[in-house]
Amino acid sequence: MAATAAAEAFSRRLGAAVRGLSGAWYGRHMAAADRAIRARLPLVDLVLEVRDARIPATSAFEPLRRRSQEDLDGRRIVALNKADLADPSETQKWVAFMKQRGCSSVAINSHSRESIKELLNVVRSKIREIKLGENDCTGTVLLVGIPNVGKSAIINAMHQIGRIGAAEKGKLKHAIVSSHPGETRDISGYKVASHPNIYVLDTPGILCRTFASDECGPRLALTGAIKDSLLEEHDIAKFLLALLNLRKEYRDWDNLNRMGDKSCLADGTSGRSQHTKRQYSSDHTQDFIVKAVRQVLFETTVSFQGDLGNENELRRLVDSQFTSLQNAFRLSAESSEDMNKRVAIKLLNLYRTGRLGHYTLDHVPEVRHEVVA
Repeated sequence: MAATAAAEAFSRRLGAAVRGLSGAWYGRHMAAADRAIRARLPLVDLVLEVRDARIPATSAFEPLRRRSQEDLDGRRIVALNKADLADPSETQKWVAFMKQRGCSSVAINSHSRESIKELLNVVRSKIREIKLGENDCTGTVLLVGIPNVGKSAIINAMHQIGRIGAAEKGKLKHAIVSSHPGETRDISGYKVASHPNIYVLDTPGILCRTFASDECGPRLALTGAIKDSLLEEHDIAKFLLALLNLRKEYRDWDNLNRMGDKSCLADGTSGRSQHTKRQYSSDHTQDFIVKAVRQVLFETTVSFQGDLGNENELRRLVDSQFTSLQNAFRLSAESSEDMNKRVAIKLLNLYRTGRLGHYTLDHVPEVRHEVVA
């Protein structure tokens, strides 16, 4: 389709920028962590792979791709984290797809206590299955994933819930949680359950130097797996706007604003309490500004008279939206370059905290296509 081809032009430009980094994110600490994880894989009872529910295929942990399915058969659980930021119907399809391929999968939100309880129950059940029903055994779980998928947040929540329910209640040791990729540098162990005793090894996020396809780089950049500082935030935000302009969600935003923003889009999750801590500490944007941003995107898109299937026309719309968003974000006048960067940073933050809607960028493939589960 022409519209899709026009959006792909933005993806190609961002993808070229990612390729130009030549794997700059893959430093010595990541290479060392990669080797350490590979050495531990045969030694643990269970592998808990965390992926981003918005990009379930793109966020697959590369070191696991190279191991035979038989080697991991029955010893892996895939947790689709940030499910509160993804399209719920797409997430359900991905969970079903993975289960059809013989891989246990569960969709979670690392900031939801009930969600983490569900994950912990799945891990307990799998450990008991591996240990042939023993209740007083000890199981080890290796937690792996790419940067910024929420591994540390998950292990902290599992550790807290598990220890509170255990007979021995001691000082809790927490993993460092950050919205910036690459914060975890060492492999650390945490007890998360008793009867059976379960220890989870938290590991650094690993992102390989090269990706399976040209679409991976832009999607990883948009969801925050690659540090924004390595790229131009402006280019990432342009890619985001190109995607938003070609989807239908914006048609609901005008009604949402007039209804008083009672939708789950107001805080980025469905059914989340107003007292619940937001996903990222950087999410300080007030609701009336979020409404103004959605209103600008709605009005600029519905009033656009050009052809969205034409790359130049789509680029013209995106550029005009950047100009309009300056007022929506209430930014003071600065140089054009500085202003575009400030608009891009704020827009990306709204997307990454779910306040512009819930989007899944990877769609479940046809059965005949080969995609690693």
